[in-house]
Amino acid sequence: MNMSILNRGPLLFVAASVVAIDQISKILLAGLLSDGRTIEVIPGLLQLHLVLNTGAAFSLFRGSVGALAFLSLAVSLGLLVWLSRRRSLPLWQGLAFAFLLGGTIGNGIDRWRLGHVIDYLALVPVRFPVFNPADVAINLAVICFLVDLLISGRSNRTGS
Repeated sequence: MNMSILNRGPLLFVAASVVAIDQISKILLAGLLSDGRTIEVIPGLLQLHLVLNTGAAFSLFRGSVGALAFLSLAVSLGLLVWLSRRRSLPLWQGLAFAFLLGGTIGNGIDRWRLGHVIDYLALVPVRFPVFNPADVAINLAVICFLVDLLISGRSNRTGS
């Protein structure tokens, strides 16, 4: 298999892995941190601290759980339909869509099931919102999209 091209199966596996990691870790850590404690993972860098977020990234649209739940569902369905119509994708573009799909489903499950998103990863040295593995996957999707754009742009400039 050409590593610069990914078929649908591996992309769906990546998305499903993101959802599994996200949901399992949230279930475990929500229980562990439910008493309000904070656990230092990497001193001075990373803590575990439970936050129930009714908004989106950076707590934008706080309290808009219903609208955000429908948005998560629409984006997830749209990505699934889009992926179902392609046999394969370039590596970085495929990874971007897989991470975006997994992250959107992960946070969407929380919104539909709980009415909020479970966040628990806190960066200590900077004032940054608490986040979760689905958020990490969505940010990885953005990075992968940028890499794909850079590679595509470079290929178009060099004529390859």
